[in-house]
Amino acid sequence: MNGLNALYAFVWLFALWKWGDWRNWKSYYPTLLFFILGDFLYLYLLSDHYPMWRYNPQGIDEQVNLTNTHITFSIMAVKYPATILIFLHRFPKSSILKRTLYISGWVLLYTINEIIDIKLNLIKYSNGWSLKWSVFFNSVMFIILLIHHKRPVAAWTLSILFIFFLWNQFDVPSSVFR
Repeated sequence: MNGLNALYAFVWLFALWKWGDWRNWKSYYPTLLFFILGDFLYLYLLSDHYPMWRYNPQGIDEQVNLTNTHITFSIMAVKYPATILIFLHRFPKSSILKRTLYISGWVLLYTINEIIDIKLNLIKYSNGWSLKWSVFFNSVMFIILLIHHKRPVAAWTLSILFIFFLWNQFDVPSSVFR
């Protein structure tokens, strides 16, 4: 498929326009920056030296010489703002069951997106990463994003602990600190 990343961007922008709280974006901005910073950290430390996953440009993306980094930046610029402005704005305030189902729905959405990427060879896993790790990661990620919106220090603490857990689990070499 040519231009799937452009299609993804269009879908996320439409979702942002339709369901996102873009008028109140400032209240979500700290959590958006937190989200993007996490991806920047992965991109800087691991993407080139010990990747867990890499995006493979296909079709028109490949023809215009897009790289893993370009695709990652486009995700940060479009998908992450849409995610934050929809996910946090529409998070249910009612029962724990509804909250759990809501988070599970977002994890499922991200998982379906990744399954499509796998089937179309748009993403490649390395160093022990797999779809099951992505599901686990996304589950933790959405919970931490929610916590960050209300209690940033707690979210930072949990994130650091989670990074140490993943670092140990995947035996990331210290050479990534170049």
